[in-house]
Amino acid sequence: MSLIIAVDGPAASGKGTIAARLAQTYGLPHLDTGLLYRAVGVKLLEAGGSLDDEAAATQVARSLDAADVSEDPRLTTGEAGEAASRVAGHPGVRAALLDLQQAFAAQAGGAVLDGRDIGTVIAPDAPAKLFVTATPRVRADRRWKQLTARGFDIGFDDMLADIQRRDERDAGRGAAPMVQAEDAVLLDTTDMGIEAAFDAARRIVEAARVKHGL
Repeated sequence: MSLIIAVDGPAASGKGTIAARLAQTYGLPHLDTGLLYRAVGVKLLEAGGSLDDEAAATQVARSLDAADVSEDPRLTTGEAGEAASRVAGHPGVRAALLDLQQAFAAQAGGAVLDGRDIGTVIAPDAPAKLFVTATPRVRADRRWKQLTARGFDIGFDDMLADIQRRDERDAGRGAAPMVQAEDAVLLDTTDMGIEAAFDAARRIVEAARVKHGL
């Protein structure tokens, strides 16, 4: 069995930072699957398409590979995040990206993937599963500070409303909704700094390694 680490959770919970640190610690490749959906949304909008056009979004998704999301600053904006949440609700888009994500997870030696349906759909047999979360207000504050530091002009109340809207959409969609896998360990980072959150995540992974003899 390979060491596949599935890190799920809502926006701005810290899952991406934790996943990247875990990948570095264990020497594993890392895929932020949310960037795939951001790439679909951004490419679709740049082509003049509608985020509600499932056929067009699916066609864009079929053209992607992991290299498309490695170093693209356009994918870090709030607009890209909103676009991702909308196109992620299309079953065709999710189906088009399924093979890509599962192939990444199947690499020899293992991998770290973070997203919203890794432990439930992409890698349901992953030996290490985390569901990282925090309160909406704390997550909105993190994202607001992150974006304003980059020069984006957005009010905190608008950021909070965006976080709450995305949570509702991600949890309520019919295709692979965001839910905690039954065997995932909950990690609430509301009152944690990144070092404390990473240490807690690492201990969860270590427990999983012992359990599965990895």
